[in-house]
Amino acid sequence: MSGLKDKVAVITGGAGGIGLATAKLFLQEGAKVVIVDISKEVLEKASYGLDHKNLSYCVADVSKVKDTEKFVENCLEVHGKIDIFFANAGIEGTSKPITDYPDEIFDKVIGVNLKGVWLGCKYVIPKMKDGGSVIITSSVAGLKGFAGLGAYVASKHAVVGLMRVAAQENAKRKIRVNTIHPGPVNNNMMRRIEVDMSPSSPDEVMKGFEAAVPLGRYAESSEIAEMALFLASDQSKYITGTIHVVDGGMLCS
Repeated sequence: MSGLKDKVAVITGGAGGIGLATAKLFLQEGAKVVIVDISKEVLEKASYGLDHKNLSYCVADVSKVKDTEKFVENCLEVHGKIDIFFANAGIEGTSKPITDYPDEIFDKVIGVNLKGVWLGCKYVIPKMKDGGSVIITSSVAGLKGFAGLGAYVASKHAVVGLMRVAAQENAKRKIRVNTIHPGPVNNNMMRRIEVDMSPSSPDEVMKGFEAAVPLGRYAESSEIAEMALFLASDQSKYITGTIHVVDGGMLCS
């Protein structure tokens, strides 16, 4: 397939479940891909076995201005342009009531999940080709509340507002901006959430989440990547400023 032939994509959180699955799919569709993550070790591990001719990586903390500038400059040096920006980096924080939530963890979650998206948009969009696509990973937690996950829920709601502003501001350049809202995904983040919510019985937490999903299971990272591919491709050329839920029906129950 070649649905993204000659396109250049930057994916933050590129070594994680959704980011890596999206990188693989974009490569299969003919894109050149730069994956961005916090650790050289995880990036090297993620890159193993992928199409190295069209894949590169950059170590960066998306919550830092200089690191954001670095991965933008790196992509332009290697590929000369940016067509697609997938602002996917995110952390879950911890599971505690608002009254007990540690200040420093709240700040870190907001720094990565919200400021990281804002900085990415601020520094990537001016360098993008007209007609490009910005995709932001939010969550079902960006559309409803989940007790104990205050920082995460706040950050994922906030990026929806940021997306809508960016969509309005960049429409004249035909740069589309949209959010993806996964339900629970079968990846390492959910494993950490399950353990954090119940260290002695994470399997019961998983069963509880699954029971809230009408389709009865977690999503696979590849299923979220398929939505990212649609939003990155010209098939979505008239779609901007909108939310795209991939949750197995969780929000309808």
